[in-house]
Amino acid sequence: MATTTNSPLPLAGVKIVDFGQYMAGPAVAMILADLGATVVHIDPPGGPLWVTPANATLNRNKLSITIDLKTAEGLEQALALIEETDIVLESFRPGVMSRLGVDFIELRAARPELITLSIPGFASNDTLRREWRAYESVIAANSGVFTDMGLNRVLMGINPSFSPLPLSSAYGTMLAASATVLALQARERTGLGDQIEVPLAAAVMEGLCYNSIKIENYPERYKTQREKEIERRRTEGLPMNLSYDDLQDLLDPFYRSYRCKDGRMFYVVCPSHKQHAKRCLQTLGLYDELIELGLTEEDDTYLPVSEWTSDVSLGVYPLPQKWADLIAERMKEVFMTRTSKEWERIFGRGKFPGAPHRWLQEWINDDHAETAGLMLEVEDPEFGTMTQPGPVVWLEESSERMLEPAPRRYVTFDQALRALAAIETKLPRVREKNARDGWLDGVRVLDLCNVIAGPHSASYLARFGAEVIKLDPATPSYDCWNTVIFGISHMRGKRSLLADISSPEGRVIFEKLVKSVDVIVWNAPDRQVKDMGLDLENLEKLNPDAIFCKLDCFSGPRPGPRSGYLGYDDLVQATTGIMTRFGGSMETPEEHAHVGTIDVMCGFGGALGVAAALYQKLKTGRTGRPRTSLSALSGLAQMPFCFDYGKRELFNEPAGREVVGYDDLSRFYYTSSDAFLLLSAYESDTERFENVDGLQGFSQVASEERAAFLSQAFMTARASDWVERLQEADIAAAICENIDTIRTYNSRPADGAPGIAQGSYSFSVYEDHPSGHTVTQLDPYAVRPLRGRILALESAEKYGASTRAILQELDYDEESIQEMLKNGAISESWSREYLPS
Repeated sequence: MATTTNSPLPLAGVKIVDFGQYMAGPAVAMILADLGATVVHIDPPGGPLWVTPANATLNRNKLSITIDLKTAEGLEQALALIEETDIVLESFRPGVMSRLGVDFIELRAARPELITLSIPGFASNDTLRREWRAYESVIAANSGVFTDMGLNRVLMGINPSFSPLPLSSAYGTMLAASATVLALQARERTGLGDQIEVPLAAAVMEGLCYNSIKIENYPERYKTQREKEIERRRTEGLPMNLSYDDLQDLLDPFYRSYRCKDGRMFYVVCPSHKQHAKRCLQTLGLYDELIELGLTEEDDTYLPVSEWTSDVSLGVYPLPQKWADLIAERMKEVFMTRTSKEWERIFGRGKFPGAPHRWLQEWINDDHAETAGLMLEVEDPEFGTMTQPGPVVWLEESSERMLEPAPRRYVTFDQALRALAAIETKLPRVREKNARDGWLDGVRVLDLCNVIAGPHSASYLARFGAEVIKLDPATPSYDCWNTVIFGISHMRGKRSLLADISSPEGRVIFEKLVKSVDVIVWNAPDRQVKDMGLDLENLEKLNPDAIFCKLDCFSGPRPGPRSGYLGYDDLVQATTGIMTRFGGSMETPEEHAHVGTIDVMCGFGGALGVAAALYQKLKTGRTGRPRTSLSALSGLAQMPFCFDYGKRELFNEPAGREVVGYDDLSRFYYTSSDAFLLLSAYESDTERFENVDGLQGFSQVASEERAAFLSQAFMTARASDWVERLQEADIAAAICENIDTIRTYNSRPADGAPGIAQGSYSFSVYEDHPSGHTVTQLDPYAVRPLRGRILALESAEKYGASTRAILQELDYDEESIQEMLKNGAISESWSREYLPS
C-alpha cells in the first residue's frame, strides 16, 4: 500500500476529449484532470459559449484548442482526437453532436472500449423538453428549485425565491464524474466501455431528493415550529408575511445564528446528537441552570412521545416552543460575551458544531482554506495569479501532486494529438461483449457513516451493484429525526447491523466486517479514524486491500487549523458565504433552504473517490485512501463566482431575499395564470424576441424600460403559453414549478425499475414501505448507462433488521447472538416502531 503523498495520481494515463461548454461538462473534465487524466478541451470558433473568469478554473490542467465541427477539416480533427482517447464528453442538447458528425453510437460500435458521456439539460427521452434551450436557471425553475425554497421564504411570502447557486450543474458534475470513473474501473475488468447520459434536470432532482420525499401520516413530533406555523396560517387563511426577526423566534436554539461580541453572527448546529447539545450548554455555562428549571434528557427518545416522562428531551429536534424560547434567550446573552473567532475555537476544540458566518470573499482568502489546500493559487495566462477552489476529491497518497495545478494551456491541434498519442492504453480481453452487469457487481462496502453525505455516498454505490452493509451503534447517538427520517432515503439498498463496537464482542464483529469488505466509508475527523483503528497503519494489519474513504466537514488535501472540527452542511454554508449571500447581509444570514444542499454533492464526491481508488487498484495494484469534504465541494457549488485575482471586479453576485434574477433579461416575471415565468435570455437573444407573438418591438425598447415592457406583456397570457412561445423562438424560459406538483405528475406505483425510462422526472410510490407509511420518493435515475445496469434500490429496512443475518454470515451461532443481544453488544432494533410516533 502506498504511503507517500507524492504517488502517481490515480487517473494517470487516462485520456479525455472534452467538448463541454458552460459549467457541467468542463467541470467533469476538470475534476478528472485534477485526478491525473490528460484532457484536451475543445472550444468552438469564438471561444467558450460562457464567457467568465470561472473558465480559468474549469479548464486548468487541460490543453485547449479551437475546432469548428461544422467544417470537414474540423470534424476530421475531432474524430482523430477521439480515436486516441478513452473518454469523450459533451454537454449539448440531445442529438446535437451526432448532427455535427460525432455520433457516440457509431464511435462505440467501432471501439466498444470507448466511454462516452453526455450531459444534456433535459433527458433525451423527455419528448416535451429535450429540445429546450436549458440554461442553469431554466432547469432549476422547471425542477421546482426556486419554489417553496425553504420554510423561511414561505413564511415571508417570498415565493418563488431566486438563488444563483448552480445546483443543477454542480450535482450533474458530481454524478457524471463519478459515473464516468465507475465505468472506467469496470472497463478494467470487462474490457468494455459504456455510453452514459446524465441529464441535469434529473441530477438536480437527485441532489434535492431529501426535499421531495413524501411520507404519508408524518408524525407530529417531527414537525418544526415553522412547519406548524405554515399549517396554521394556511388553515386560518392568514397571509405569509413574517419578517426576518419574527422568524428567528420560530427557530430551534441549536439550529440558528447568534450575535457575538464583535458583531458577527455565529451559526450553531447541534440539535440532534445526544452529546453535542449537552456539550454546548455545558460550555456556555447553562446546562445546570436549565436542568434545575426542568430540562430533561429521556433515556430512550425512540419511544413514542406519549411514553416519555416529560415533554422535552435535550438532543432531540425540534424542541417544544417553550423550551426553544427559553434556551435561545439565554444563549443570546452568553454569545455576546465573546467574539465569533473565540466561539469558533471553543466549539471546534469542544467537539460540537458551530461556525461564524463569512462572506465568500473572506472564505477564498481564509487561512484554513489556503493551508488545507481548499483554495489554490494558479498562474493563469489571462488573469495572472489567481485563487481557485482546490480539488473536490483526492487520494491521501497522491494529494500533494494536486496542489499545484497547471494553468489552462492553448495548443495547436497537432500538439494536442501528439499529447494523446504519446500515452499508450492497455486494456484487458473483452468478456461477454453484450453483457449488462452492474459496474460494482461483487464489490462489498462497509458503511460507518451518519447524517447525509456519507450514508448517501454508500447508497449511491448500491445502485451499481455494490453490496452495502450499514453498521450503526447498538444504541443510537442521534435522534430519530436525523436517523430514521433521513434514512428512508440513504438507507435504500443496504442491510443494517447494530453493534456496540466499543465492547469487546462488538470490536470483534467490526474487525471481521473490515476484513470481509473491499471498501469502507466513514464520515469522521482523523482523530476518530485513528481511535477506530482505520488509520493507514492499523488498517494494513486488518485488511491491506481495503479502500478506506473518509468524508468530513472542513478537511482539505493538507491539514489545516480547522480540519478536525466537527460540522455539517449548514456550517459549510455559513463558513463559505452561502448563507450571507442567500440572506443578503451579515445581519440577516439564512441557510440555503434545501436539505442536503452540499451533503449530497459530497456524497457523490465520496463515490467518485472510491471509483478512482478502485480503478487505481485494478490498474496498478496500489490501494488508495480517497477523501473529500463538504468544504471541498463548496467551491463547485459556487463555481461561477468562487475565484479571486488582482483586478477582479466586486463580489456582487445576486444576494438577498429581494433578488428575482440576474437582470431584466434573466429573472422571474408574473403571468396571467397566477404563476411565475423564469426568463433566461442574453443580449444576443434580443432579435429573437421579434419572433415571439406578443413581444414584437422588444428589440427597440430602451434597456431601462425592458422590465416594464416584459412585465406588462407577460401578464397577457398564461405562463405555459409563454414558455411554448419563447422556446419555439429558441429563447430559454420555464415555469417556476413546485416540487409537489412535479412529484404528483411524475409518480407511479413502485415497479422494480429505476425510473430511467420515465424522462427527466421520475418518482415511485411505495404503498408497502417497511415503515408502514406510504412513501413517495425519487427514483435512482440520473445516471443512465447504455451497457451498465442500474438497480432499483430496495426500500430502507428498519435499523437493525439484518443484524442476525449478517452475524450468521460471519459464522456466529445462535447461542452467541443471543448472548450478545442480552449484554447489549448488538441490537436488532432501536425502537418498536419503524418511525417512532
